[in-house]
Amino acid sequence: MRIEQESDGVSASTKHLVFAYYVTGHGFGHATRVTEVVRHLILAGHDVHVVTGAPDFVFTTEIQSPRLFIRKVLLDCGAVQADALTVDRLASLAKYSETAVKPRAKILAQESEWLNSIKADLVVSDVVPVACRAAADAGIRSVCVTNFSWDFIYAEYVMAAGLNHRSIVWEIAEDYSHCEFLIRLPGYCPMPAFRDIFDVPLVVRRLHKSAKEVRKELGVTDDVKLVILNFGGQPSGLKLKEEFLPPGWLCLVCGASKSDDLPPNFIKLAQDAYTPDIIAASDCMLGKIGYGTVSEALAYKCPFVFVRRDYFNEEPFLRNMLEVHYQCGVEMIRRDLLTGHWRPYLERALSLKPSYEGGINGGEVAARILQETALGKNYASDKLSGARRLRDAIVLGYQLQRASGRDITIPEWYTTAEDQLGPTTPGSPVDDGSLALSPDFANFDILHGDVQGLPDTMAFLHSLSELEEKHKRRERKAAASLFNWQEDIFVTRAPGRLDVMGGIADYSGSLVLQMPIKEACHVALQRIHPSNHRLWKHAEARQNDKGGNPTAVLQIVSFGSELSNRGPTFDMDLSDFMEEGKPITYEKAKKYFAQDPSQKWVALVWAAYVAGAILVLMTELGVRFEDSISMLVSSAVPEGKGVSSSASVEVASMSAIAAAHGLNISPRELAILCQKVENHIVGAPCGVMDQMASACGEANKLLAMVCQPAEIIGLVDIPSHIRFWGIDSGIRHSVGGADYGSVRIGTFMGMKMIKAKASEELSKSCAANGLNYDEVEQDDLELLKQEASLDYLCNLPPHRFEALYAKSLPESIAGETFLEQHENHNDPVTIIDQKRTYVVKAPTTHPIYENFRVKTFKALLSSASSTYQLASLGELLYQCHYSYSACGLGSDGTDRLVHLVQELQHSAESKSEGGILYGAKITGGGSGGTVCVIGRNCLKSSEHIFEVQQRYKKATGYMPFLFEGSSPGAGKFGYLKIRRRAAPKKANTGDDDAAVTVENSS
Repeated sequence: MRIEQESDGVSASTKHLVFAYYVTGHGFGHATRVTEVVRHLILAGHDVHVVTGAPDFVFTTEIQSPRLFIRKVLLDCGAVQADALTVDRLASLAKYSETAVKPRAKILAQESEWLNSIKADLVVSDVVPVACRAAADAGIRSVCVTNFSWDFIYAEYVMAAGLNHRSIVWEIAEDYSHCEFLIRLPGYCPMPAFRDIFDVPLVVRRLHKSAKEVRKELGVTDDVKLVILNFGGQPSGLKLKEEFLPPGWLCLVCGASKSDDLPPNFIKLAQDAYTPDIIAASDCMLGKIGYGTVSEALAYKCPFVFVRRDYFNEEPFLRNMLEVHYQCGVEMIRRDLLTGHWRPYLERALSLKPSYEGGINGGEVAARILQETALGKNYASDKLSGARRLRDAIVLGYQLQRASGRDITIPEWYTTAEDQLGPTTPGSPVDDGSLALSPDFANFDILHGDVQGLPDTMAFLHSLSELEEKHKRRERKAAASLFNWQEDIFVTRAPGRLDVMGGIADYSGSLVLQMPIKEACHVALQRIHPSNHRLWKHAEARQNDKGGNPTAVLQIVSFGSELSNRGPTFDMDLSDFMEEGKPITYEKAKKYFAQDPSQKWVALVWAAYVAGAILVLMTELGVRFEDSISMLVSSAVPEGKGVSSSASVEVASMSAIAAAHGLNISPRELAILCQKVENHIVGAPCGVMDQMASACGEANKLLAMVCQPAEIIGLVDIPSHIRFWGIDSGIRHSVGGADYGSVRIGTFMGMKMIKAKASEELSKSCAANGLNYDEVEQDDLELLKQEASLDYLCNLPPHRFEALYAKSLPESIAGETFLEQHENHNDPVTIIDQKRTYVVKAPTTHPIYENFRVKTFKALLSSASSTYQLASLGELLYQCHYSYSACGLGSDGTDRLVHLVQELQHSAESKSEGGILYGAKITGGGSGGTVCVIGRNCLKSSEHIFEVQQRYKKATGYMPFLFEGSSPGAGKFGYLKIRRRAAPKKANTGDDDAAVTVENSS
């Protein structure tokens, strides 16, 4: 710990100045750093009027002066938090609208009048948007002091809210554009609304006491380890227990209520306790990341054990500064905070050696700039640099977008990119002339398409831009040599899907409802002439063995492969797909891809999902590939969780191949082609709904499709009061598994038996009545004719099934017996094992009733909002779940999750709230994977979902992965065509050879 001597401070001015300092209503962190700047302004002899909603003691503890005036007015609300770690995005937007948007005209008039009444020389904002506009209306200069701005924070919230509140981001940005310049603090976010930017060191409150004095007052000896618990309020569900701390530790608790009873090794601090002194005296801090906690941890070299907050975009930038740049942070996962698994984190914190040596006098530096600005100095640049003009264009863009009749969208500059950081802490303000936001993909020109503000797409483009750097991991080394950076690269994206209703009934022709999830697969593809293709050394050697003439080669790198214990690379000569001038058969291709165990992925061959798309296009559309193809596959869709990781890879891969070769394939047709990849080349007997959802889905809507074979009947809006989640059971799911295939076979057996029974009844009726039928009998005969030639089992209504066929179906049948009686089951993608016994009745019954359930579900979604509506939707999910189990596709894990949802649904708390969670079901192919849950779209539902996760973890030892959110399908995304701006680096003969020497994985 280093305590610096107090400097001379800001030079006293001969002119008495008046400052109006607006403080955002979000937490105490802003108020505490404002206190440090205000202290220096008052020491220089000026009056400061602080406009805030924070308690007086935050300011008066540090400043006792008649020159400090506190005006209690709240002009924004920040982020609305349910507890210390949970941000409610929709509530934040609604509260801001109520606080600052609706009364805007009144606020501007009121603040302008007040500013003139106090004769303010300068308005300072941290970082209240409307204050900048009010200052402009009053004819007073304004300056912002911050590390983030609310337009950046709210941008993600607006995306989640849909059309509601979109104008908020633009209005905030316009308000900030009236600010003269920004005094930017370390750990900053992108803030494109500000024209001129000056960086200052950390703004940190000074120390009042030494560590020894603090420990003495607390009665803590030097041999005791101290951790300060600093969350600004306690996280929901945190019940402190004595065993949370290792022996010899004490915890100092900030923000505990007077009624809280703490264990003996936890000490409650006073509400007005001066935390900088306590942080400096502690061995480490446990809390959430905010500017105040991070800056004081860095300044006083206190290791920081932090827990992430959801949906607060400031955090990644501060986290990176804390962890990466100054080795002062350890992340604790939330469940370990709540369950008391603290020991390893605290011990790890003690081993850190915080390395921040920069300035901590940012408050003094900022105060000096503010004083000089108020005295008339012009810090803003008059030079119209390229960056300045671009900033002006951004601000103009805000204004144009808000013009009457124009669509209002969210600017793509607001992206949560963890590498767009500002760790530098100069000792004096310097205008670097650079744009506040430099996009991750600035190295590329986007020649076609739009990233659509998708953070994962931006991150993928950034990963491409880093490929030329040297890497140790094998997949990165292989990818570094994959592309010719002077040529065009095509990028596509396809999401996974959450099976809301329909599931395995897809192959029986059911209506299904599918939601594309936010996790997606990206593919980057380059088409290049064989003579210019940079081959991996083993591929080059193989080509030389064949005569040395350049031929078309496919090279694929799969990111994340090594983490899944599979080979990260695959390559083949495209001529291997041809035999005697024709494409090889699917069966030969299936054997080709299955030849190497290192390629196993979800018990199947991962390369077949990607390369198989080429053979399907050759076979089905007659496409011939003369050029080489390089592909990079990067999927964030978790494998084996029943959310169509395979379909997303297939759809993204085929979309990229089609885009690069100018093939005009509709999303529907592309999905059907991708199903052929999985059915015939991979060998998984899936229906088409997974590929259709990935290709044709839209964000925050359910794709309604009748699988006969793939007829989209529309997109169903998810009502605003309803929300869906996916909770992973941790039990690996595979549509290539025996259970899924045997249930499918049993279903097709049952349909064959029904058709045989209908033909038999039809023959009996004809023989008994000859040609003499009344009208009713004629109608019955027509029904029997239709059922005798049934194409899809789901076209049989439940009442007809129960009336004529249910009783005649056996519970099960041996494969050999069935083939003797019926010859085949008419399913082209499965083969009956004569020695195996197949369940028939339950798999046949399921799709007939599931089709009815899905139709009912769809109709209920558009009905009036009510508890009855939600209860009925939930009941349909439960019925589907137990029908899966009857087929033999359940699992202990998914059953446990559904049971946990039921427990919470029927709890006293849920009843007192009028219902929270309403239903759950296993999804997709079953036998593990993910459970779909339906509930109210409210904060309590999220808490109950977390409770399900916690209880499942306690029972099984596995913390379930949670799927929430949605994103556009591949068709809606389209494709990007990009080209790198800078010339590729010149190859080094030694290291570069190593980079392209990749073990053959094919």
